[in-house]
Amino acid sequence: MSDPNKAAIAAEKEALNLKLPPIVRPPEDIGVDTPAQSKLLSYRRSKEQQKTINQLVIEGAKRNLDRTLGKRTPSSPEPDYPPTMTSEIKKKAFNYIYLKQCVESSPIVPIQQEWLDHMLMLVPESLKEGKEQEELVQSLINEVSRDFEKSMKRYLVRSVLVRPDINWLEDEGGPIPESPVGLDYSKPWHSNYLQTRNQILANLHIVHPTMKMLLDLGYTTFANTVLLDLTGIRGKGPIDCESLRNDLSIQARKAEEKIMNTWYPKVINLFTKKEALEGIKPEKLDAFYNCVSTLMSNQLKDLLKRTVEGFVKLFDPEDQRRLPIFKMELTLDDDKMEFYPTFQDLEDVVFGLVERIAEALQNVQTVPSWLSGTSTPVNLDTELPEHVLQWALDKLKVAVHCNLEGARKHYETYVEKYSWLIDGTAVKLIETFQAEDHTFDEYTKFIGKFFNLASEIMLLPQWVHFPMVRLDCEDLKTGLTNKARTFANMLLNDIASKHRKENENICSEFEAVKEHALKVPETTEEMMELISYVEKARTVGIQELVSRIKESKRRMSYFLDVFLFPPEDLALNSAVLMWPWKINPIFDENDELIENAKHRKENELIAKREKLILEVEKESRRMEEFAEFAELDRMQQYVTDVRQLQKRIQESEEAVQFINKEEELFKWELTKYPELDKLKVNIEPYQKFFNLVLKWQRTEKRWMDGGFLDLNGEAMETDVEEFSREIFKTLKFFQTKQKKELQEKRKAAKRRSLEEEKLEEEPKQNPTITMCTTVMEQIKVFKDYIPTVSILCNPGMRARHWKQLSEIVGYDLTPDSGTTLRKILKLNLAPYLDKFEVISAGASKEFSLEKAMHTMMGTWDDIAFHISLYRDTGVCILSSVDEIQALLDDQIIKTQTMRGSPFIKPFEKEIKAWEDRLIRIQETIDEWLKVQAHWLYLEPIFCSEDIMQQMPEEGRQFQTVDRHWRDIMKFCAKDPKVLAATSLTGLLEKLQNCNELLEKIMKGLNAYLEKKRLFFPRFFFLSNDEMLEILSETKDPLRVQPHLKKCFEGIAKLEFLPNLDIKAMYSSEGERVELIALISTSAARGAVEKWLIQVEDLMLRSIHDVIAAARLAYPESARRDWVREWPGQVVLCVSQMFWTSETQEVISGGTEGLKKYYKELQNQLNDIVELVRGKLSKQTRITLGALVTIDVHARDVVMDMIDMGVSHDTDFQWLAQLRYYWEYDNARVRIINCNVKYAYEYLGNSPRLVITPLTDRCYRTLIGAFYLNLGGAPEGPAGTGKTETTKDLAKALAVQCVVFNCSDGLDYLAMGKFFKGLASSGAWACFDEFNRIELEVLSVVAQQILCIQRAIQQKLEVFTFEGTELKLNPNCFVAITMNPGYAGRSELPDNLKVLFRTVAMMVPNYALIAEISLYSYGFLNAKPLSVKIVMTYRLCSEQLSSQFHYDYGMRAVKAVLIAAGNLKLKFPNENEDILLLRSIKDVNEPKFLSHDIPLFNGITSDLFPGVKLPEADYHEFLECAHEACKVHNLQPVKFFLEKMIQTYEMMIVRHGGLMVLWLTLLENLPYQKHLTGNGLYLMVPLTLCG
Repeated sequence: MSDPNKAAIAAEKEALNLKLPPIVRPPEDIGVDTPAQSKLLSYRRSKEQQKTINQLVIEGAKRNLDRTLGKRTPSSPEPDYPPTMTSEIKKKAFNYIYLKQCVESSPIVPIQQEWLDHMLMLVPESLKEGKEQEELVQSLINEVSRDFEKSMKRYLVRSVLVRPDINWLEDEGGPIPESPVGLDYSKPWHSNYLQTRNQILANLHIVHPTMKMLLDLGYTTFANTVLLDLTGIRGKGPIDCESLRNDLSIQARKAEEKIMNTWYPKVINLFTKKEALEGIKPEKLDAFYNCVSTLMSNQLKDLLKRTVEGFVKLFDPEDQRRLPIFKMELTLDDDKMEFYPTFQDLEDVVFGLVERIAEALQNVQTVPSWLSGTSTPVNLDTELPEHVLQWALDKLKVAVHCNLEGARKHYETYVEKYSWLIDGTAVKLIETFQAEDHTFDEYTKFIGKFFNLASEIMLLPQWVHFPMVRLDCEDLKTGLTNKARTFANMLLNDIASKHRKENENICSEFEAVKEHALKVPETTEEMMELISYVEKARTVGIQELVSRIKESKRRMSYFLDVFLFPPEDLALNSAVLMWPWKINPIFDENDELIENAKHRKENELIAKREKLILEVEKESRRMEEFAEFAELDRMQQYVTDVRQLQKRIQESEEAVQFINKEEELFKWELTKYPELDKLKVNIEPYQKFFNLVLKWQRTEKRWMDGGFLDLNGEAMETDVEEFSREIFKTLKFFQTKQKKELQEKRKAAKRRSLEEEKLEEEPKQNPTITMCTTVMEQIKVFKDYIPTVSILCNPGMRARHWKQLSEIVGYDLTPDSGTTLRKILKLNLAPYLDKFEVISAGASKEFSLEKAMHTMMGTWDDIAFHISLYRDTGVCILSSVDEIQALLDDQIIKTQTMRGSPFIKPFEKEIKAWEDRLIRIQETIDEWLKVQAHWLYLEPIFCSEDIMQQMPEEGRQFQTVDRHWRDIMKFCAKDPKVLAATSLTGLLEKLQNCNELLEKIMKGLNAYLEKKRLFFPRFFFLSNDEMLEILSETKDPLRVQPHLKKCFEGIAKLEFLPNLDIKAMYSSEGERVELIALISTSAARGAVEKWLIQVEDLMLRSIHDVIAAARLAYPESARRDWVREWPGQVVLCVSQMFWTSETQEVISGGTEGLKKYYKELQNQLNDIVELVRGKLSKQTRITLGALVTIDVHARDVVMDMIDMGVSHDTDFQWLAQLRYYWEYDNARVRIINCNVKYAYEYLGNSPRLVITPLTDRCYRTLIGAFYLNLGGAPEGPAGTGKTETTKDLAKALAVQCVVFNCSDGLDYLAMGKFFKGLASSGAWACFDEFNRIELEVLSVVAQQILCIQRAIQQKLEVFTFEGTELKLNPNCFVAITMNPGYAGRSELPDNLKVLFRTVAMMVPNYALIAEISLYSYGFLNAKPLSVKIVMTYRLCSEQLSSQFHYDYGMRAVKAVLIAAGNLKLKFPNENEDILLLRSIKDVNEPKFLSHDIPLFNGITSDLFPGVKLPEADYHEFLECAHEACKVHNLQPVKFFLEKMIQTYEMMIVRHGGLMVLWLTLLENLPYQKHLTGNGLYLMVPLTLCG
């Protein structure tokens, strides 16, 4: 055999090793012909049949045509058609179409059913199952049939007719396929055919007879066999999923065993026969057995696949006839509702059965392996493909989920209705219910809900049937029912416990009544209380208890149905019910007890009254004995006797009170005891007298025999006078008493007979009066000793004074410890007292000075410095030293006064040293505070490393000061007392040295700042502090942002790139203008002023470029679009340029041209106003508001020129206007003959003033002055727009304008600094209230301004100003405003007057200003509304009272306009009268007094008839107000809340506010007192003004 043949055989062997597809069983009636021959014969037969059919169709068509032509009537003569219509081509085409229709109408043999069946056999059964699939198959069969019929007709037409070559005929769809040519066996390739046929017979083992037998065996065994018998599963009824799994697993195992015991032995037996391998060459044996293995594998796989498909079909949701029914339960476990088994468990079982089927027949040996009997058997590949298993699992998952949906929904109904019982909601509900106070009926109703719920749950069905599930709900029902009953029992236990407590309370109250009623009273009060108690208990108490028992009985009847009482509760219930019958015998026993006690207490009371009468008689007799006491030596005994009698009287009084109380209880008449009251009155004088005499005796003894040096003459004299006065009063009392008694006796004697008794002519002397007289004499004698004591017992007496006294008498008088007054008196020093008095007086003066000195020294012991930590430096500073300084000043004056006294000599050195110390302390504190003030100012400055680098010398000096300062404050903090803190050696000198260094530092700092200001002149307008804040931020340019507004009026912040380059600038309103170039802050190397200079330069150039670009863009777009595309300042400038140029062009055309242009201006204005009334951004609204103001003025100017007949551009009416031109690539501004440059300063997007004739006049004067290098001086009252007009003119020229409010404290240095900034920066300055500056300063200011003006006139570039060489910017201008009529204003010097041109500013045109402002805010009826504003204020000024804070000027009008603009923006569609009235009321009502408000309301109602204001919604505001009042302990009364709302509304429309509290006459002031929990508050009406 040749090599190519060997290669072909090897390829065939390799191909046979592949798995072959299942072989379809061949038909039994197969002939001897080969398949190719059979196919050829069939084709030829069908071809002949088709020809026959075509011939029949043609013949029939011809017959029909002849028949039709024969029936036709003679046609009318043909009309004369055009040649193209009667052409031969058209006739051929129509003839072809007709014949084609005839052929197509012939019958066609339909497609054979056998062919359709063969097509359907090729489609898998799984794709044909289901209703939708069946419909789809039928539609496809119909489509195939139609295509077949159409193809056959087309073939018939093509085979019968010849299509003429005409383009417009319909295309038939391509050429017809050619008929196949029959095989010609005479061809030379016949031998190759035979060779190939033999090769196929040798290598294609599938056609081997044994294979046919194997196929027959597999077909007979597996054709109608599956592993699992799934029929009748549903018929078994509900089954556990585990049981189903076990049953089917056993069934699968048995089916597997059956196959291995029947089919497999037959297969083995087939291959053990000799003829099995007949015709198989040995080298082809492996390929043959591979074919056998593949065939067996395919048969077993097909079996497994059909089993899996049958199992999947079992769960089809649309066919539920074979669906198994699973047992499932709904359970309640751990307060969770769950399925058992769970859906996942059920799904796992179903999926597990699929896996079990796939595991079957996996250990079937191959035939050669079994025949060879090898130890390691080789098994057939019977594993199902992964896609089949995945398909089965996916289908089952969907089917199981679908079939479980009903069970899931049923579970969700349980969850929805009853989950609150187990998720804690019920517990919270019950806890909340229990925490609240509820009645018994509310409890029973709530409990009933739970019992009803339990009954409802138990009535639910136990089993619920679904297509695949029988759901057992018994466990869940039981659990939920138990839950509901548990909650009901919780509530039952709660009210049962309450019931128990109530019963216990009832029993305890009955027991208390019993105990109280049977208690024997000890006192009458107790007895009466018991009687009252029992009486109340019998009536009210028992009735209340009985009603409570009835309620308890009602509760018991409820509990008997639903609650099981324990034995103790049953006993308690019965005890409660029995108490009403047990209590009556107790009351009877109480009556008997009360009767006995009452009888006993009455007897005791009578005995006590009798005893008290006897006691009073004894006390009266004892009282009479006091009148006989006459011995002064027994005074101590007398005092004791009086006290004892007073004590007995007190006891008798207490007995009277007790007896009266008892009598009152018994309702007897109260007994009076006047003798006792008389005793109390009579004993009082004796008690006072005896105590006074005893006190005198003891005091005299102490003075006479006590220590002499302890005596005080002044105190002694005071006491003696007091004794003398009291004794004298007592003597007078007893004498008067004796006199009264004598008069009474005489009256009594007269009434008796003269025979019985004679009158005594002289009364017996009273012993008490005798004692008083004796004591008076003793006091009088003692008074003579007092001068001696006053002189000698002076506290100022020192040893030197006693020495002087001793020298006078000639012997030593110096007292010692044994010296007494009695001894001194025995020395008989009366002759020397005058001399002694002089010495004693000197001693007193010296003592007072010494005492004052020591008092001053002692004052400082407790005085300390108040120190506090300064920020986070860790250093303390002094605070609140004013009191210390005041004390120092006071004591220094006192000390100096004391030094001038003649009595200071003994301690002159001490007072001198103290004075020196106080002066040093004062100097030290002064220096200390001076150092502290400088240190506090400089410390933040020199904390900056940048400042330290720029000022190294000053930095070193400050470090020295800082070190000294920290040491001093550290020493002070240890002991802050003033004397200790200032005692540090060299402290004053150190502080003085620090002050010298600080002065040097300040000079260096000022020089440094001056240098920076000269470099960047705008720094002149900043204070030193502000400059230092800017200059200290050298490393981070972003931190300079907050200070930009102080240098550049229009720049609020700059836009920085990540590398800190500056790209653009923003105004305070948020408008962005991009710079024409980037500014590198890093290139400045920390020098802030360098890049600020660049900002200034690029700002001017950028505005110039933006104006140039906007000017070019103006004609190219609509004006209403153009105004929204450019910055506000640019829009105003360019708009005025075009107005100037356009007006100048039309002036030459005369009045008609101006009228036409006027209409154009009106249209432009209408467009802008229409925009204003729409929705705009904040930026655009501000721009358009300013533009409307300018446009209205421009329109009015044109109207004025029309009225005056202006016809040439040199007329004054035109020249007097502010005109803008673009000349030589720069903007210029002209007015009259003045031509000034536009300065390009960026001023942001800000509103502009309304231009009135007064404004125009001021403009002309100021620009004329500026053009002549003079200053401007608007003069007039407040509120006429002097300052604002100057500022607005600066805006018109794009110049920085700095407003400076002058005061009388300004000096020429401050003014000089300001003028330096003006001259070098080219800014404008407006000095407000200029004539408030002192006259002396004004003279210097005149020279300063003159210096600048001369430099401008001489056109110098550099000039010297007050010793400083400055670069001159000739654009600078000085304007001053003055109120000439105000008090305290200076008259300007003549040399200052000549430097300014004055302009009088009088009352503005309020109506015009209001009209244009309202117009710019979008008001339609601006003109009538403006008149109403003006009329309102005019009438208010005429009719309302005159108050200091009432203001009807321009500021008030402006506030109303701002408020109206805000309201228009918020409510654009609201009635404009309502908006304006609301604004007028909001602005004015708060400041009016109460009696003016009705008049004001009358004015507004007349001006706005029929307009009613809607109520403002301040609900949230008032809520917050109430909370704030509560925090501050205030009462939110209506008046107070109204004032709060008015204050809030005022804050919106005013720059600032002033609250005035009138407290002139409190008695005439209406006020309200409000008591709160913490005290009394006084609230007075507030009058608000702005």
